Amino acid sequence: MEWASATIGIWRVLYCAACSLLAAEDAIAAVAPRMKADTLVIVNPVAGGGSALRAEPLVASYLAGQGRGVQFVHSRSSEDVREQAVKAATSGYRYVVALGGDGAFHHVVEGVYGTDAIAGIFPAGNGNDIARDLGIPGDPVSAANTFLHSMPRAVDLVRVQFSDGRTVHYVGVGGMGLDAEAAHLANSRFKEWPGVTRYLAGTLWTFFHERALELQAEMDGVRWAGRALFAAVANATSYGSGVRIAPEARMDDGWLEVVLVGEVEWTRLFEALPILLTTGNLHFEEVHRFRCRRVRLETERPARVHGDGESLGESPAEFEVIPGAVRVMAPVEREGWRHQT
Repeated sequence: MEWASATIGIWRVLYCAACSLLAAEDAIAAVAPRMKADTLVIVNPVAGGGSALRAEPLVASYLAGQGRGVQFVHSRSSEDVREQAVKAATSGYRYVVALGGDGAFHHVVEGVYGTDAIAGIFPAGNGNDIARDLGIPGDPVSAANTFLHSMPRAVDLVRVQFSDGRTVHYVGVGGMGLDAEAAHLANSRFKEWPGVTRYLAGTLWTFFHERALELQAEMDGVRWAGRALFAAVANATSYGSGVRIAPEARMDDGWLEVVLVGEVEWTRLFEALPILLTTGNLHFEEVHRFRCRRVRLETERPARVHGDGESLGESPAEFEVIPGAVRVMAPVEREGWRHQT
């Protein structure tokens, strides 16, 4: 009898202790914030020759230390980046971030466009021109810190319409001709070369192996026709790892900067490169600049069209700015920026 009473007493103590523990956990849960992931980071494991992959644990550790709920996933291809961004945006993630280069960010933006999700970028590619224009540091961990102290900012997109009815978008700089071919070669033949040398090699190879385009352009009703090395349609200042093709471009002003470059001698090209890699203030007679909201480009032969370094299609193509089309996490103050909450 005494043994039975003792047993019942022990079970009573254990039961009460368990109830007290559960009550304490409920109380903590009631006052402590749940670390629920509101941010998806899509990692391009091959970006920057593996830089993104190496940066992932550092970024994850930093964000966890800041109490930020973040989930990381790896992409298998460009299309996979876009598909994962679409899925994240439609399944409740507030932020969808690319850990990679301009190409990964390009596909993230395509995925979140038209949704309430906010895009972000932790740059770890070879170029990182878009991040630079947004004022985001080039180091991924520093970029993660900036992300936590940024605000959603409305950024313009460029819509490209092709003759087959297909429509795509890009964020930074696009166009056709020598620069499109150089971007293609930078991502293929010269992809192992470091930084801007990939694009310079692609530019020189194309310059000496491809003939200029017979180009017809129409910018908001203004027509231009002639032989051209390339046509750049810019929503940002630079591409190709710092080639400042349109120093006056702004990503949130509702305008496109169109740069048409006529035929030049090879000596003239070498004279232009140092300027394009510094100020971008190129005042050659062969360079024609226009500011517009829409431009149509036609060529006598099909020409590759690119945007953010990605091949998008072939000419003819019509480019149109879409003001404030997507929200991006970017540093708080730069004069003239629109911001949204």
